[in-house]
Amino acid sequence: MKTRNVTEIEAVPDLPVIRIVREFEAPPERVFRAFVDPDLFTQWCGPRSIDTTIDVWDARTGGEWRYTARRASDDFRMGFWGSFHEVRPAERIVQTWSYDGAPDGVSLETTTFEPLDGGRCRVVATSVVESIEIRDQTLRSGMDVGVREGYEQLDELLEGES
Repeated sequence: MKTRNVTEIEAVPDLPVIRIVREFEAPPERVFRAFVDPDLFTQWCGPRSIDTTIDVWDARTGGEWRYTARRASDDFRMGFWGSFHEVRPAERIVQTWSYDGAPDGVSLETTTFEPLDGGRCRVVATSVVESIEIRDQTLRSGMDVGVREGYEQLDELLEGES
């Protein structure tokens, strides 16, 4: 499938905030499900070169999560973990994010699923990090590749389900 939707990744001026906006050709219920179902999540999360293994996944308000991302070609391995503060079906997920590379750091991410005409959906993920310096380091880290390729894989997953 050729992706026609653009992934917008931006730093919010003067705030330690990263905002990612992306539209999908599926209704909010289906897109939301791909965010909370661990079997679906592992099929689209991250860049194409990475395999994702779920270690802990309890996608409910008050639940927790942890997954490991691996790339065999260069022995890359990174753990990510957090907690689900709020999970409101097909509307909103509020969760914390940490990763092995910065175990003292944590971000708070709010993801919303907005219905659009034609059975489509807009996802807006807003992450608050500890400082503008960390925001800028994150944006320079290459995270955009993982986000864009991940959302392309989500497009393919959603296309395959229809």
